[in-house]
Amino acid sequence: MMAEPKIPFLDMKPHYLELKDELDRAYSRVMESGWYILGGEVESFEQEFAAYVGVKHCIGVGNGLEALQLILMAYGIGAGDEVIVPANTYIASWLAVSYTRATPVPVEPDPATYNIDPGRIEAAITSRTRAIMPVHLYGQSVEMEIIWQIAKKHGLKIIEDAAQTHGGWYRDRKSGNLGDAAGFSFYPSKNLGAFGDAGAVVTNNDDLADKVRVLRNYGSRKKYDNEVKGHNSRLDPMQAAFLRVKLKHLDDWNKRRDKIAKQYLDNLRLIPGLGLPSVSTDAVPVWHLFVISHPERDRLQLYLQEQGIGTLIHYPVPPHLSEAYQELGYQVGDFPITEKMAKTFLSIPIGPHMSTGDVDYVIEKIRVFCLSVA
Repeated sequence: MMAEPKIPFLDMKPHYLELKDELDRAYSRVMESGWYILGGEVESFEQEFAAYVGVKHCIGVGNGLEALQLILMAYGIGAGDEVIVPANTYIASWLAVSYTRATPVPVEPDPATYNIDPGRIEAAITSRTRAIMPVHLYGQSVEMEIIWQIAKKHGLKIIEDAAQTHGGWYRDRKSGNLGDAAGFSFYPSKNLGAFGDAGAVVTNNDDLADKVRVLRNYGSRKKYDNEVKGHNSRLDPMQAAFLRVKLKHLDDWNKRRDKIAKQYLDNLRLIPGLGLPSVSTDAVPVWHLFVISHPERDRLQLYLQEQGIGTLIHYPVPPHLSEAYQELGYQVGDFPITEKMAKTFLSIPIGPHMSTGDVDYVIEKIRVFCLSVA
């Protein structure tokens, strides 16, 4: 029988316990308000998060996937169009494109940063390409300089998938303020996580913001006056209230993650056979995930599980090999860098409530395994 994890991959309860008084007051405030769809609580969060990211507009929506989909819809991207996406990403990035009936066109990642390789993007552009969707994966912003140049040259929109980089920086700008618009997820496990599904669109474009606000609310800005075929994708006031509380603590919690990441990097760097993430000189990551690689990944994961350490694989099946996208006709070997990552990557515990002792324990068990198979 496997031991119960002593160090779970993710433990959400401490998130609540640390902020219990503030979160309980937020809950009571919403319940006592008598207003449970959109309204002042959502508007306040939208203003606060827009200011945090450094953009003009934030529109709260149901989740991160719908945030990306609504941006694409607002830009009129649809059937016959193509959108450049990372090959190495969670399938939601692709699904947002598919839901508009456009086609996701995958590009391999940079083996060092794990993000989409900007140097490979231009070769994937066709006459049908309308946008580039860089995903700031695992908490590190994509190298954007080349992408800016490519987008300008070809007249393309840049739509950031910023679901994993709340508070991350590229040069002097935060993730979410590096393109024409960005979609955020506030899924509970995110650095800024709600206590249920939630998301947001951020942008500096007044027209886009207006279109997304209409699209999220049945295509209506005035009740029963439906301008377009919209969606029901509205940020819940209760989640908005919780996010307002957690936003005030986000930078501090990101600093705690950074401390743990440095502890991992300093102590795992010289272990044989172990691959570690690289940080771009222009990026300040927020370490949503700490992803290592090893040729014996499955054995390493099983060993860590036996030692009471929870892990996850991000992501075991690349979108191009998933059953959901079999109609695109991709085969094993079409994206070898991505496929190697899917076979060797392992996410180890990292979070704002891990103790130094817990991190030391994880490091020691990884060291023991790697030395035993070297």
